[in-house]
Amino acid sequence: MKIAIGGDHAGFAYKQKLRQALEAAGHEVQDFGPFSEASVDYPDYVHPLAKALEQGQTDLGIVICGSGNGVAMTANKHPHIRCALCWNTDLAALARQHNDANVLALPARFVAYEYAQQIAEVFLKTEFEGGRHTRRVEKIACP
Repeated sequence: MKIAIGGDHAGFAYKQKLRQALEAAGHEVQDFGPFSEASVDYPDYVHPLAKALEQGQTDLGIVICGSGNGVAMTANKHPHIRCALCWNTDLAALARQHNDANVLALPARFVAYEYAQQIAEVFLKTEFEGGRHTRRVEKIACP
């Protein structure tokens, strides 16, 4: 699977570890940055990630910042992005099953790295259920 990953300085350490874990699991990872812990503006990394996903260059995305809120809000400005802020595995599974989320937002300051990796793994392996959820997902984007 092709996975886009990005975030900000608060999510940098998690992004680096998660990228390595994803690549070790056989995924192709496109890293949109940042590339150090120096203070940055997350929209500079999240907007290009979202555009790449919308253009079909990647299958799913993962964005990481301190709270997960800023990166999620930024990603969700894109009409074909459904970014879900998840702090546990149940939310990650439901975001995929019921909402067909295509981007996972992780709050690095609020979950331990090992659990963040589990959340990401659940998000990536869970499929959209379709059915009654399809109608709802089709209504998410603004007309």
